Amino acid sequence: MKLTGSQIVAEVLLEHGVDVVFGYPGGTALNIYDELYKYSDRIRHVRTADEQGASYAADGYARATGKTGVMMSTSGPGATNLVTGLATSYMDSIPVVAITSNVPDSLIGKDSFQEISITNVTMPITKHNFFVNRIEDLADCLRKAFQIAQSGRRGPVLVDITKDVTAASTEYQHQEPLPLKEKPVISEEDARKAAKMINDAERPVVYAGGGVIASGAEELLRELCRKADIPVVHTLMACGVLPSDDPLCLGMVGMHGSIAANRAVDHADLVIALGARFSDRVALNPQKFARRARILQVDVDKSEVDKNVQVDMAVVGDDKSFLEKVTPLVDGAKHTEWHERVLNWETKHRYPEDPDASLHPSEIMKIISDYTDSDTYYVTDVGQHQMWAAQYINHRSANHFITSGGLGTMGFGYGAAIGAKIGKPEEQVVMITGDGSFNMDLNEVITAIREKLPIVTVLLNNNVLGMVYQWQTIFYDKRYSTTINDNGIDYLKVAEGFGAKGYRCSTPEEFDAAFKEAQNSDVPVWIECLISPEERVLPMIPGGKTVDDMIIN
Repeated sequence: MKLTGSQIVAEVLLEHGVDVVFGYPGGTALNIYDELYKYSDRIRHVRTADEQGASYAADGYARATGKTGVMMSTSGPGATNLVTGLATSYMDSIPVVAITSNVPDSLIGKDSFQEISITNVTMPITKHNFFVNRIEDLADCLRKAFQIAQSGRRGPVLVDITKDVTAASTEYQHQEPLPLKEKPVISEEDARKAAKMINDAERPVVYAGGGVIASGAEELLRELCRKADIPVVHTLMACGVLPSDDPLCLGMVGMHGSIAANRAVDHADLVIALGARFSDRVALNPQKFARRARILQVDVDKSEVDKNVQVDMAVVGDDKSFLEKVTPLVDGAKHTEWHERVLNWETKHRYPEDPDASLHPSEIMKIISDYTDSDTYYVTDVGQHQMWAAQYINHRSANHFITSGGLGTMGFGYGAAIGAKIGKPEEQVVMITGDGSFNMDLNEVITAIREKLPIVTVLLNNNVLGMVYQWQTIFYDKRYSTTINDNGIDYLKVAEGFGAKGYRCSTPEEFDAAFKEAQNSDVPVWIECLISPEERVLPMIPGGKTVDDMIIN
């Protein structure tokens, strides 16, 4: 049958099971949006406050559901507003497809109104992108975009379509989604070698990254670690890969990781890196990272091998396939002495909090954990609150901690929380933020109100840009250049103006009561928690340093 380009866009979305898209309309996208109006019984369009919010929402939806998130925009500034969200998805390997509309083909390259070569702009921050100026190419390019986004190491793909293509017509035939590209096959020899390394180790540690969750390997990881008695450290992207209270879970590793996690990696004789890329927030000094250990790296992306840290053995493949092959070859073991050493490092220290403060971040996170369960999705912005959430929340499930890890995108949280709540409408979504980040994205409360999304936001307000303020305190002799954030905003009045509900708390008892009451709200809620600007995220390993330079008080 013959369809217009705009109809083809809608039909290909349906081919791939897409029932919700996030976006913002504009001139060059009018044909597509006109068609979405006609498809509104099958495809829900969520108009966010701006295109950047749409990019974060599509990302949060993808993280919560495992499906491909879809965002849409018009040309020019609409398309460029997607850039930070695409970069966020790229750094964290999140499958999203961006569909942008450009000026007609006859106006391309003429500096036309709202013209931008968005494919050139986004080339470094997408897995692939397509410029479509022929109607005959449209369906295939869209189908390939979904295939690429989910294949191998997942990530964002952009499809830019000229306006004349959205109006033109061509023959269309329904197709099933293209099969995902095959992942590298792990050889029997590699499986045996890896198993021998594990069996020979006396002080093994698993260093788990987001790739474990992306491949659905968390249960297999738990099986291996229980069988071989191996403690686990995890990256920010892998919070919940083991429950926080699991005896084998040592917590987060890296700059703000636990003492036990960092010292375990430093004293291990084998580090098994699964779906982790040795970023500079973990391997702060690559030459001295895991200096006593042999390193076994497993990653689906060959380009990550030996990129930041030289390893002793690399297996290119996804973590699930690796664990399926290796775990049966691993001997049962007990590493009692090793575990005692690791736990001893942790129990020796308590990280100090501001003694003059009446409400501490650790108390806030404990209360949140008490009122939530393993199905709750925790979404954060970026900064001190993000680290406190990673450290102190009782993470009980993989894939339920949604945060910008690689790019560190302030303002990511509310859009991502909207996407997570729309993707998982029956589950509770708690958004944790700081006043610096929240001031960047509170406009998306408009979307939450319109869509009737009862997201609970916990706002840790210390009236400073907390993480930068902390660095200025420690490393810049307290020269607080532009980080004091005491701007007199009354967040309760702002909430009321939006149609949301607001609370203000300065004690644990007040926060407990407010959070308990917020559970029953049918509108978005935010709870402002007044905390001290002197609260710090500890432990802390300064950039370029090692565990020997860890700051713990």
